[in-house]
Amino acid sequence: MYTIQPIVMGTKVFDKGMMTYQHDYGKPYTIPIYSWLIKGGEKTILVDTGEMHPVQSEDREEAIGGKIYTFETGLAKHGLKGEDIDVVIHTHLHSDHCENDYKCENARFYIHEKELETIKNPHPLDYRYVEDFIFEIEQNNQIETVNCDCELFPGISVMHTPAHTPGGMTVFIDTAKGKTAITGFCVIRENFEPPVQIKAMEMEVIPPGTNIDSYKAYDMMLAVRERADFIIPLHEPEFANGTAI
Repeated sequence: MYTIQPIVMGTKVFDKGMMTYQHDYGKPYTIPIYSWLIKGGEKTILVDTGEMHPVQSEDREEAIGGKIYTFETGLAKHGLKGEDIDVVIHTHLHSDHCENDYKCENARFYIHEKELETIKNPHPLDYRYVEDFIFEIEQNNQIETVNCDCELFPGISVMHTPAHTPGGMTVFIDTAKGKTAITGFCVIRENFEPPVQIKAMEMEVIPPGTNIDSYKAYDMMLAVRERADFIIPLHEPEFANGTAI
């Protein structure tokens, strides 16, 4: 049985429609960017590593309802340093999810093969891939390539969910809440629990605001919802207060 410790290691301020496809465009919104510390196993595990130089300001902390940390201070809060991390599991390789990879010099990195292909040859529309951020871990042969849905460690498994990026992986972790899913795509709680006006259009979920196929993204969200007992949307502000899951 594991616990999941959310650590805010960045934020973005943008149009809410970046999260909620075809809904709430023009509404300013602030999302937290997390690194998730997985406690309870033999290995020290992170899901994603956050931003290298996060903006730390009172207005952004107020907007998300929690404190914003650097990678170093966020880990230090739990008595850790980058070199103490044994494993990093990547939901995807957009820069805000992997900028601190090089600081985890002793870790093995689990990344889907499609994401590794994409970061080397991204579509022109997707500027959020920066291969420089995984240069060191590639050079040091720290990457474990994932090419199937599988269990990585007892009670921790991954599912290929290319809703937001070609190699996105949702991470399933056994916790006190049951099978808990950290989504491999960028969404908030509202994506899984749409307001009444969206449900009235017979939509059960809202796809990610940026996706590679909106129909498939919708179906993948339903598949994750079906498999999980509890869902952690990747950028949901409710976890920014740091309470363990």
